[in-house]
Amino acid sequence: MKISEHIRIYKRSLKYLFSLSRTHMICLILGSILQNLLPYIPIYFSALLLDALYESQSADRLLLLVLLTVGSVFLFSLAGTWLSSARSQASNEMYRNQHWEQAEKAMQMAYASVEDPEVSLLRSRIAMESQTGYNLWGLVYATENLVSNLTRILMSLTLTLSFFFLDSVPASEKCFLIAGILAAAAGMVFSSKKTEDLTNRFYGECVQANLFCEKYSGYMNHYSSGKDIRLYDMSEGLLSLNHREGMLINQKKAALDMKASAMQAANQVLSHILRFGVYMILIKAALSGGISVGSIARYVSCVMMLIGAVSGCCAAIQRIFGNNPYLKRYFSYLDIPNPMYQGSLTVEKRDDNEYYVEFRDVSFRYPGTEAYALRHVNLKFKVGEKLAVVGENGSGKTTFIKLMCRLYDPTEGEILLNGVNIKKYDYDEYMSIFSVVFQDFRLFAFRLGENVAAGPDYDREKAVRVLNQSGFGERLASMPEGTESFLYKDFEDSGIEVSGGEAQKIALARALYKDAPFLILDEPTAALDPVSEYEIYSKFNAIAGDKTAIYISHRLASCRFCDKIMVFDNGRIVQRGSHESLLADSCGKYHELWHAQARYYTQEDFGA
Repeated sequence: MKISEHIRIYKRSLKYLFSLSRTHMICLILGSILQNLLPYIPIYFSALLLDALYESQSADRLLLLVLLTVGSVFLFSLAGTWLSSARSQASNEMYRNQHWEQAEKAMQMAYASVEDPEVSLLRSRIAMESQTGYNLWGLVYATENLVSNLTRILMSLTLTLSFFFLDSVPASEKCFLIAGILAAAAGMVFSSKKTEDLTNRFYGECVQANLFCEKYSGYMNHYSSGKDIRLYDMSEGLLSLNHREGMLINQKKAALDMKASAMQAANQVLSHILRFGVYMILIKAALSGGISVGSIARYVSCVMMLIGAVSGCCAAIQRIFGNNPYLKRYFSYLDIPNPMYQGSLTVEKRDDNEYYVEFRDVSFRYPGTEAYALRHVNLKFKVGEKLAVVGENGSGKTTFIKLMCRLYDPTEGEILLNGVNIKKYDYDEYMSIFSVVFQDFRLFAFRLGENVAAGPDYDREKAVRVLNQSGFGERLASMPEGTESFLYKDFEDSGIEVSGGEAQKIALARALYKDAPFLILDEPTAALDPVSEYEIYSKFNAIAGDKTAIYISHRLASCRFCDKIMVFDNGRIVQRGSHESLLADSCGKYHELWHAQARYYTQEDFGA
């Protein structure tokens, strides 16, 4: 990475940190300056006090020096405590804002990116690096160190500058001291650089192992895994896998610590040799009367602090440079573009329900793949019609719905609403006209009513009504808290566990609660028992009302309740028509699927 890129990333990162919490960053900078000024106050006044004692100055003078020392330290400490408290509060604000921006990014990025496994891995890796002190949190730590060490360098130079103008100290000894300071600082810089490189390599090599350990721990700690772990005797295997990855990390960390310790020991030897040399130079000067006793303490302390500050400053800069690749990865997630054209047209509100949706020669392939999931799909239907989309798994049914809802845009062709390309409509407004229950729907560990309304505020009567419509009424009646009951036990021990079929009914109720013109049900009865399935079918027209209802299913029993049936096969619409006309075509795909399933159902099962 070039220096210019390092600078660009660092500037962007600082700006980003200030945007998360300006108060935190101001308190960090001022607090670091104050904290590192504190040690120099007693050093300066102690030197004056020693000289005053040596010179037998008055008690008033000694008392004044003591009061100045204690008072200055007290005031600076008080200010530092206040800044530390303010920073602690602002730190929580920054932490929350950072997490919110991450969550907001996940919600606002294109659905194609959400489904992309590389994006998911990137998000997990960034989270892991944050936990181990890199990216933003590494920057906070490095910036605090940089400010601290720059303050110490400035103060050390201020208090030692007079040493280099002493006539009693030969120029050769001054040069020796400068050379020693530079050598000690260079040694510390070198060791810091090597340690930083080793640490970066260590964390880079352990990313996969850390992710595995986190996943294994998640499996073992979540209550939903408890039954399977016990019934299938998985505990030993999971613990073994976790132990193996953990041992791998520990072995690498031990090797890293040994190398870092060896370099630190060498630095300590050099530092103490320099300290000895400084003492000898200053004692010699003091014996010749060139400097006072107090100056010896001041110069020794400040020279040693200067060496540490120079090396610390270089280490902080190296830490910043070493952290910049992590920050680059962090920002690469925030910079993931959303290629979905947002549009600006308002979806027309029509009283006559004359809405037409048209697929015009639509083809689509998922990002990063060559195979087409849909090819040359052409169809047109009117709002209010009941459509069935059938076909074998992988035939393109769900992809068809994702395109219509604009979770993806077509690779080729266009989709029209009342003759206008759907890309031209305001994206959020267009999305609002669809109520969808996908196969992989998600319920949250919130209250039942909040799940139905998809938000914290809801109309209780409406929630109860749609839950009854979806077939959940009997279970709802048995719940003491009704719609206020929590689902699952993530947040509440009293949370209720629902079966797969019950969860599907709640998801259907959520779609009905939204009351959108388009009702799309993707395998809505897959987890239901035959009785509940037939109940949904028999109420299908009542549930759908005057909405456009699109029913996706591989169970052909649902098709008999629909006006039109579209048969998908290998990404194409191979047949369309009514149940009777398609069944009459003995050479068609529908006829083949119907009779393949007929072996598992009686005529009564189909509601005939």
